[in-house]
Amino acid sequence: MRLDKFICKSTALNRAEASECINAGKISVNDAVITDISFQVHESNHITLDGRKLIARPSRYIMLHKPMHTLSSNVDGDYPSLFNCIELERVEDLHIVGRLDADTTGLVLLTDDGRWSFDIIRPDKLCEKTYRVTLRDPITADNVAEVIASFVSGLQLQNEKALTQPAKLELVTSTEVLLTITEGKYHQVKRMFAAIGNRVNGLHREQIGALKLDVEVGLWRYLTADEVALLATPTPSQISA
Repeated sequence: MRLDKFICKSTALNRAEASECINAGKISVNDAVITDISFQVHESNHITLDGRKLIARPSRYIMLHKPMHTLSSNVDGDYPSLFNCIELERVEDLHIVGRLDADTTGLVLLTDDGRWSFDIIRPDKLCEKTYRVTLRDPITADNVAEVIASFVSGLQLQNEKALTQPAKLELVTSTEVLLTITEGKYHQVKRMFAAIGNRVNGLHREQIGALKLDVEVGLWRYLTADEVALLATPTPSQISA
């Protein structure tokens, strides 16, 4: 992680105060003075502030049920930030692992562990995300096989060179489906259905990897150690081409 972030995670200093300490030459990493705030460090490094060894606080891993019309941002905008749902000390140290649109509800992960979140969102991990989608137009018995096949084969999204990665579509009713994808392109689910001439009227994320949403709207909980490890472990995609 960045040196300034490590200092924030191991002291009561905020990011600006941590930067001041670094610029003033008060921070040493493995006995060498470091004045670069973006210098990459690891918890196993010997890091000191004015000669005092710093030890990072344990990382936090949180599941949140995002309400409708909240922003996946740490500040309010046209809608309130989803961080208003969480009352914790140093909540500003947390970041969102995979954002959702303001009008999308469901499972959001938050953490202050950058390596863990990167391993979830990086494309080669093929981490599956499952969404419950409400559609404007029904998928009929006559075209359901064709629609499912098109999602498996990949769809051509507007302004994208490559087709989408194989996706799994499961019919719940004619206007409600479960869609599982391994990518996270901008407005991807909405654009995928637009590509087949349909429109998304409702969108809710139910699952990330093997982790299923199990808290009520607006509530949150810490992940267990097993859940944290489960999401950090690469698993082969269940979506077959």
